[in-house]
Amino acid sequence: MGTRIPKVFNKRNRVLLKELIKTDFKLRYQGSVLGYLWAVLRPMLMFLILYIVFSKFLRFGADIPHYPVYLLTGTVLWSFFTECTAQGIHSIVMRGDLIRKISFPKWIIVISTTATALINLAINIGVIIIFALANGVTPSWSWLLVPLSIVELYALSLGISFLFGAVNVKFRDIGSIWEVLVQALFYAVPIIYPVSMVAGTSILAARIILLNPIAQVIQDVRHNLVTSEAITTWNYYGSWWSKLIPIMIVVILLIVASLYFRKKSKYFAEEV
Repeated sequence: MGTRIPKVFNKRNRVLLKELIKTDFKLRYQGSVLGYLWAVLRPMLMFLILYIVFSKFLRFGADIPHYPVYLLTGTVLWSFFTECTAQGIHSIVMRGDLIRKISFPKWIIVISTTATALINLAINIGVIIIFALANGVTPSWSWLLVPLSIVELYALSLGISFLFGAVNVKFRDIGSIWEVLVQALFYAVPIIYPVSMVAGTSILAARIILLNPIAQVIQDVRHNLVTSEAITTWNYYGSWWSKLIPIMIVVILLIVASLYFRKKSKYFAEEV
């Protein structure tokens, strides 16, 4: 075990990872008029549309303090998840030319591609904080817990990227199937509607929603960053093992996906 750690994190791998991250970030917005501004504009435009339709016309969130910040937080985190998984799933295929020419750990490609989404998220979290302060949200020590939730969401995204990215090398339909699943999943996660609205109709449905790691992370960030009235897994479930289910799902998925990716990565150069 001790001999593998230096091999994985040696200088050559670190340099390659750094260069790929820089290249991916530059290429992502190359040729666009607004360039890096799209990192902020994309989730902001999505937020604006959702806010106008669901808050102004359908009157969602009237009982939630700082609902605009509440909605923006969910939109930004969801945009990160979809961007991270979409890029991660296609990363191996997109870097097929590099894989055929150079021998290196293939996980570097997935990490470098998803890191771009992580950079975009860091920028957007800064925007959320500015927006929250302008909206009258009072800063508190709980803001320091937000990075932990982001690490969990990134781990979930990595697990999905490793698993489906490896499968996508041989079965190229995976990317299209994932796009459809993401569209369906959007309505299963409390981005637009509050969990309290679901709980008012069915407590069981609300409990099931909160077991989804994406929903758990979004609600945790809302609770810690926007309003303590946001329902979370921690304040909705009584037993500790129930509270830990979303985190266990993420850990198990990441371990299984990493092992599967490592096993299949030996054949990427032949199949890509």
